[in-house]
Amino acid sequence: MKLIQIFSNSSFLKSSTLVSLVSILAVIGPIVIVSAGFWDAISHMFEEKEFFWSPSHMLVYTGVFMTTFAAGMGCLLLLRKSVHGSLKTGIKLVIAGSIIQMISGFGDSLSHDLFGIDGLVSLSHQPLEFGLILASLGAVLIIKNREHTKLKLFLPFSIMAFLFFVTWLLFNLVLTFGHTIQCIQIHVIFSSGCSIL
Repeated sequence: MKLIQIFSNSSFLKSSTLVSLVSILAVIGPIVIVSAGFWDAISHMFEEKEFFWSPSHMLVYTGVFMTTFAAGMGCLLLLRKSVHGSLKTGIKLVIAGSIIQMISGFGDSLSHDLFGIDGLVSLSHQPLEFGLILASLGAVLIIKNREHTKLKLFLPFSIMAFLFFVTWLLFNLVLTFGHTIQCIQIHVIFSSGCSIL
């Protein structure tokens, strides 16, 4: 019992530390996921063998783990009832974004197993991107709530990440409705999706 009390009173588990970690990981995790996704798309262009434990996939899983870890710490904060208002909303968005990312990641793995390499637009990629948006929006709300701390230095970066993810999802939705655009040379990296659409 005393060990649990010591662990729960450690400086790592202080609410302010957890809030900072949740917000930072909720921004960095999605950035890692998207960066690794670009790497994976480039490996598709070079027709490298697709497998679950490829280096680019491992980096995607690292980003998802970061976001999931942020969500786990957010759950701890919610259970403690130590957050309120926009801070609580931000943490809930990070948790929802993390759940959507995990479900979409599992769906993407199944899709690869059933249909092979897919393109930029797929039934699993766009929900994943929506999860990235939710997590990064949650991070923006959390950091905005903590503007009076050193965390405010991270606010411009978190806003830029959020805007990038929104733009990326909108770009992909445009491809859904104007899919022939995807097959022009400028999108050669993502051309594997031309056959899917």
